[in-house]
Amino acid sequence: MPKSMTGFGRGEHISFERKFKVEIKAVNHRYCDITIKMPRFLNSIEDRLRRRLAQDITRGKVDVWIHFESFAQKDVAVNVNTSLADAYIETLAGLSSRYGFGTLEAHTAMELLAANSDIITIDKFGAALSSDAEQEAIWETLHQALENALLQFNKMRTAEGNAMAEDISNKQMLAQEIVASLVRCAPQVVEENAAKLRERLADMLQKSEHIPDETRLATEVAIIADKGCISEEIARLQSHMAQLETMLQEKDAIGRKLDFLIQELNREANTIGSKSVDAGVTAQVIELKSLIEKMREQVQNIE
Repeated sequence: MPKSMTGFGRGEHISFERKFKVEIKAVNHRYCDITIKMPRFLNSIEDRLRRRLAQDITRGKVDVWIHFESFAQKDVAVNVNTSLADAYIETLAGLSSRYGFGTLEAHTAMELLAANSDIITIDKFGAALSSDAEQEAIWETLHQALENALLQFNKMRTAEGNAMAEDISNKQMLAQEIVASLVRCAPQVVEENAAKLRERLADMLQKSEHIPDETRLATEVAIIADKGCISEEIARLQSHMAQLETMLQEKDAIGRKLDFLIQELNREANTIGSKSVDAGVTAQVIELKSLIEKMREQVQNIE
């Protein structure tokens, strides 16, 4: 059954003293557009993330948020620029001596060093990917959170997709009833077109001083009447309806194929409407086009 392009999923996982939370939100889009928002230190595994997402998502505007927390001391690195600290203390001691402030006290010096953000820097989570083993451990935790989010995300999309497929199927059955009615009307439409043409020609002949060739006249009437025949359009409608029914049972992404098929259904309905001069047929075509439009609105949501 088809999936909806709209969905939401959230997943969490904790291991190795690390916690990942993944949120996925998707809305309708003509193409596949995935945006991932995550901590910068995870940029090296973005490609793995995209490959996994691509296995389940083929269309839609998708936003993925990744939140990371670590309780592991090894993930945080505190770096000290000792060269800068030496120069800083030396300069402060020189200034204190130059201006007669006395000896620079230790606790004052430490406070000044700690207040300088260029001397002591904290690389939060920077050490989390310090080795291949750590990278794999990070990926395992993130991957499990991602799978949990995708499970919820796909469950929601599948449920909505099933509901849309059922709605399309119901409208398709109503449309098939109209097509079946048109099949019964088709011979009558041709005969009515031909009768009206004969009446018009008879009226013209009465008013005309010239007598046309009757054989040629009969041939022209037959040709014009045949142009009003809707049998071919009905046959194509029936074929498209059968294809639609089959597509709705497929498990692959069928949104684009369904969209094309709906366009073809609408094209055939328009042609029938333009050919027919029968009020009853025109009314049925209007109803058919209304159903096709409602199906089209649903198809726009299918992946």
